Amino acid sequence: MKTIYVGNLPFSSTQAEISDLFSRFGTVHSVNLISDRETGRPRGFGFVEMDPEQALAAIDALNGTELGGRSLRVNEARGREARPGGGGGNYRRE
Repeated sequence: MKTIYVGNLPFSSTQAEISDLFSRFGTVHSVNLISDRETGRPRGFGFVEMDPEQALAAIDALNGTELGGRSLRVNEARGREARPGGGGGNYRRE
């Protein structure tokens, strides 16, 4: 399974719409559109899982194409980078 990053999505995009778009290149195993945790509003990007060869064909064909007036950024997803920080929780000043 290969995960594809899809960016610059119109905020009105639905999982069904993205699945239909990518299914032209093979079986779509999952679509995950990312929403803001606090507001629930779409963040304009998501991830699609497909078989490796089909995923590469979809990336080549769809990167730079327009959807809803926006030029899509489609590439192989990379792992999340470690972010510094995080709540120390029990730190107290004396």
